[in-house]
Amino acid sequence: MTKERSTRIVAKWIFIGVAMLIVQVLLGGITRLTGSGLSITEWKPILGTVPPLNEIQWQQSFEQYQQIAQYKYLNHHFTLGDFKFIFFWEWFHRLWARLISIVFLIPFIYFMVKKYFKEWMIIPLVILFLLGGMQGAIGWIMVKSGLNDENLYVNHIRLAIHFVSAMLLICYALIFGLKLIIPQNDFIVDSGLKKYTATIIVVVTVQLFYGAFMAGMKGAIAAPTWPDINGIMAPTEMFSGNLSKDLFFNIINIHFIHRILAYIIFVLILIWWFKAKKQNTVSFNKAKHWPLIFVFVQIVLGIFALLNSPNIVLGHFGLFEWLAQLHQLTGMLLLLSLVSAFYLLKSK
Repeated sequence: MTKERSTRIVAKWIFIGVAMLIVQVLLGGITRLTGSGLSITEWKPILGTVPPLNEIQWQQSFEQYQQIAQYKYLNHHFTLGDFKFIFFWEWFHRLWARLISIVFLIPFIYFMVKKYFKEWMIIPLVILFLLGGMQGAIGWIMVKSGLNDENLYVNHIRLAIHFVSAMLLICYALIFGLKLIIPQNDFIVDSGLKKYTATIIVVVTVQLFYGAFMAGMKGAIAAPTWPDINGIMAPTEMFSGNLSKDLFFNIINIHFIHRILAYIIFVLILIWWFKAKKQNTVSFNKAKHWPLIFVFVQIVLGIFALLNSPNIVLGHFGLFEWLAQLHQLTGMLLLLSLVSAFYLLKSK
């Protein structure tokens, strides 16, 4: 087999991994929206692959869930059938993570034996594997923050770290895959546009943190109005003197920051698009329009999700939940489109 063909096979394997990681994040979103994240109170990397197999095991798992605050103060009406529903989504979320590990590890060993890898590929692949393992550990640390007698949900800051670290993993895998398929003559030399793209990526990353804060704090229902925030355009207590509380725990402030960042990002990307239109290569022509499309769709979905949040029904996956999932997906795709464009740009 030629080196070019083996490299294409490795690239397809990496992009399959990227797609599976995106699905994993979406499964995490479903887990959150269905209130399923705390249903499994133990971390068993191997034995946890198999769900309870009989009524005795189900009852034991249900009794463990009954010890935490979420059951005692929120879901105390749950029957075993209700518990099985939320258990499924958390179990499937963890199962998919294990499947990703298998899809990575088995081909990795095979490609090593068959010498599909070039020497420079080994270290990035090891880093990719370590990032995946770190993501699993961060996920369990997040879950543990809700396994107590006080918190109804996981800590929203840990949720945000879990989400953004997942995006770091996906972006790293995407860049590695692009290195395998983009020819050298397909890059654009524009240091100014590259720096500007990097700036937008930083702002979008901050926005993803605040989107996760909104999700973790169940924040949409706190201000389900637009363009105002419960009748005001800006919080009256934006700066109370406690910076940590103002920026990370005050839900109305988080609403305001999340919305303002959305408008800023839209303007930044609109300017970016006009700058990028002047540049032309085969790959960049495919990439340069997507950030503007995704940011527009992202804002529209965010607004409609917000306005539909009063219709939330616990235990029901309705219009708000679908809009929230699509909002999350387009946010991810927006970041990935910008990262792809960033990769295609070179400094002088």
